[in-house]
Amino acid sequence: MTENEIAYAIRGCIFNVYNTLGPGLLESAYEAALCFELTKKGLNFTAQVGLPMIYESIKLDVGYRMDLMVENKVIVEIKSVENIMNVHHKQVITYLKLSGKKLGLLVNFNTDDISGSIIRKVNNL
Repeated sequence: MTENEIAYAIRGCIFNVYNTLGPGLLESAYEAALCFELTKKGLNFTAQVGLPMIYESIKLDVGYRMDLMVENKVIVEIKSVENIMNVHHKQVITYLKLSGKKLGLLVNFNTDDISGSIIRKVNNL
């Protein structure tokens, strides 16, 4: 599957979670439900993926954790906040750069319109 095909499938899973749970829960609840949906869809994923940082020539295990890596191609960063801030966008871009992946999805479940709260972020390798 391409990154776009994977992202389309993830979006469907996100809609299922949101339509079932609605807004106002903790990120961990949405993550657990999304993992269940991804499994039902037959998508391979890893949750809470450790991400080392390379600074100059040194590898530093500084404890960054991406919420989800789907099919080893698409990063999903889950939020449940009142407003998505600039730093949330930059966080996903940083994860894309550090991991060398092309596509990330930033999703905020604490909203009244989930369709406008799934944001694609692209790494211009």
